[in-house]
Amino acid sequence: MSCVLVTHADLPLGLRIVKRLRAEPAVTGIVALGEGPLPEALAAAAGATDVRLVYQRVDHARPRAMRELFRGPLLRERGVDAVVYVPRHGDAARGPRVPARVPARTAEARILLRQVLEAREVRVLVALGSAFAYALAPGNANHLGEESALDLAPRRPAALRAWIDSDMLFHAEARRRRPRVVLLRLPTVVASGGAVYLHPAFEGPPGLRPRPAGFDPLCPVIADKDVARAVAAALACENGGIFNVAGREQIPLSVLGRWTGRPCLPVPGPLLGVAARALLPSLVDGPYLRFGMSLDTRRARHLLGFEPHYRVGVTRAGDGAMRLEAMPGPGA
Repeated sequence: MSCVLVTHADLPLGLRIVKRLRAEPAVTGIVALGEGPLPEALAAAAGATDVRLVYQRVDHARPRAMRELFRGPLLRERGVDAVVYVPRHGDAARGPRVPARVPARTAEARILLRQVLEAREVRVLVALGSAFAYALAPGNANHLGEESALDLAPRRPAALRAWIDSDMLFHAEARRRRPRVVLLRLPTVVASGGAVYLHPAFEGPPGLRPRPAGFDPLCPVIADKDVARAVAAALACENGGIFNVAGREQIPLSVLGRWTGRPCLPVPGPLLGVAARALLPSLVDGPYLRFGMSLDTRRARHLLGFEPHYRVGVTRAGDGAMRLEAMPGPGA
């Protein structure tokens, strides 16, 4: 590794990854991209205390802005040769739509991939994708490996469609030797404090979420710190391709919703579409609301050397309230 560019470093997962990479001795520099002001958590590091880190504001969904960044002097002077694609998530998940009415997540993936492929200096791209891109069969017995089929059925929810389209973009380049492309397919990400990211049903503001009555699918989860560790492992190794990355726990959808301030309201199937539009306009019925899954992570263990160090559970916060929390596990 040498100098790494990280997208959406002003959002929680991007910020977590930047913090992890700052601790990696092999990382000589970091260019952190964001669309908002410099985060307070990076303010001191981006000043005189860490000359390796520079923060740059850029609109990730604008081709011209990203083209000027990649062809401009900053990346060349810093010697950027690795890129980490962190998609929009949290409050910024939906983002603006580009003129062709393409979701920002899909547009950004396409724009970034094109710039990386044209940049001769970039030797590795690590992209965060979603395990919800997989096709799910009825039940909780979906044990999915990297070769499992993607969900290409028509008329999927927009949030899920964006993950699938982005996945296919990186999937098509995963056999490249230069740049080496690594796609990490992640389940639901749980951060310290109980925040949840990258689950299609839980993106957006707190509040009720409808789910089909009679279904409570199992959701694999991973701690945000383990996501950052997996990114560092992918940058450091010489293996490319697609990797499932997950923690050891699986949590029922209803439990996940209850502990994150987004309780899942059971709704009879025929009324689900109406309920979804009333409670959260961007959410319609999707397979992730009905069918559970688990991920086969052996490839990441063998080729990336990645093992989860954190576990997800319920703990008592400082104010006495119980909440979902990512905590160090054995060996962390």
